[in-house]
Amino acid sequence: MEIGTVIVDEDSPSPCQFSFVVTSGGGIPVRQGQFVAVVTEEGRAIAFVTSLVKTNRYFMRAESVREYERRGRPLNSIFPADRWEYLVARAQVLGVQGAEGLERNTFPPSPGQRVLTVEGETLAQFLGLRPSGGVEIGRLKHHDFPVRLDLTKLLRKHVAVLAMSGSGKSHFATVLVEELLDRPAEQGRPALVIVDVHGEYVGLADSPNFSGMVAVVNGNDVRIGVPNLNAYQFKEFLPDISGVQLRELQKVLENLRAEMRNGKGSFDLDDVISRVEAEEGLNKQLQQALVGWLNDLQSLGIFDHADNPNWERAVFPGRALVMDLSEITSLRRKQMLVAHAARRLFQARKRNRVPPFLLCLEEAHQFCPSGDSREAAISRPALETIAREGRKFYASLMLISQRPVRLSTTVLSQASTNVILRITNPYDLEHIKQSSESITKEAADMISTLPVGEALIVGEAVNYPIFVKIRQRRSPSRSGGLSIEEAVQEFERMSSGEEEDAKAFM
Repeated sequence: MEIGTVIVDEDSPSPCQFSFVVTSGGGIPVRQGQFVAVVTEEGRAIAFVTSLVKTNRYFMRAESVREYERRGRPLNSIFPADRWEYLVARAQVLGVQGAEGLERNTFPPSPGQRVLTVEGETLAQFLGLRPSGGVEIGRLKHHDFPVRLDLTKLLRKHVAVLAMSGSGKSHFATVLVEELLDRPAEQGRPALVIVDVHGEYVGLADSPNFSGMVAVVNGNDVRIGVPNLNAYQFKEFLPDISGVQLRELQKVLENLRAEMRNGKGSFDLDDVISRVEAEEGLNKQLQQALVGWLNDLQSLGIFDHADNPNWERAVFPGRALVMDLSEITSLRRKQMLVAHAARRLFQARKRNRVPPFLLCLEEAHQFCPSGDSREAAISRPALETIAREGRKFYASLMLISQRPVRLSTTVLSQASTNVILRITNPYDLEHIKQSSESITKEAADMISTLPVGEALIVGEAVNYPIFVKIRQRRSPSRSGGLSIEEAVQEFERMSSGEEEDAKAFM
């Protein structure tokens, strides 16, 4: 359907841009962010509306309008100004649908050329969306059809979900998890491991739709099996340990493993400490320092004879394992648990002992921060390894963060698809623009005004950036909760009840 006519645009900086006058009437609005079609000399082109300006030739010179209205009458009573109001849209040509697929446009449309609506299968094919079988995350903004993303293009090279707090990043992540859990086995189902910092995903286990597919492990119950650690991994946990101390620790670990293979049984950190203390001929100062480092680790209460959960047996295709860290306040402790889980999963994946998996990392800037010291970034090396090498072994990351500027550039640069919800911080916006070549200035300007629940998707998963209204989730949400007023009222009711009980007791 025709919605406009191309006009002469002397200000257009390139053949990929043009302006058109929007046809009045018909009830067909043209909106910023809408896709349209126009014929060029190279074929039928798809364009993206970048801006809209409403104008009126009678009001183009302010001094003339002022002069006429000095007589005390509005301009509309003198001239039929209302008939001269029109809407001009500026659009960016994205490509031409040629005989061999999409081709780059190098020639502008001619003035007078019709601008048409574009919908359905034509637009979906142009944008690289799946007609069926993909993961359906919502609907294309200004176009009434679902957005189904190709699973391989979305996850194979990792995905980053970036947004300010309260903009819906966890909502999008939950929708994607639901889609993966709902996939039929014949379409292929990755395993899911979710690092849940705020307890936002545990509701999946309570949902009738997903309760049999989701297991939740409390962070306080997660343990690191000492026999699974080598000296290098101890070095990650204790960055300041010296090389000499590390060599002595390696000897102790090798001896304990040899005894375990000979039937003596597993060992924990207490056994390692006891063996170091019993070592004869070891420099006393070195011995005391090494025991001090190991006691420091033991005080965290996260080491045991074996891993819990057993990472090779805890993940299954089409199932999700939620590691709920909401009760843990120590960032160091959380980083150690995530570092060990990520490394064990990746090692198992390389040996094909676990299925292809997606590791969903909430508050990713806490676990792979940019520029921090080794002591403040214990889990960063393990996650950077997956970011660099994971695609070869079908081990994927979903990084979820409200502060992309604090994310490791190594990790963020490896995420070939970005899902960007509302962000207003100028440093984060600039960081996103620099990390993604697909984001145009017009698209970046729209990010700061996105309503909650709408996202810009750019990168490998789509041929061109698209704005999507994310669908409603099908599982209960534990985030949001009460309003401040309701929370205060609830606390006061509880406090009043406790006071009455205390008075009655006295």
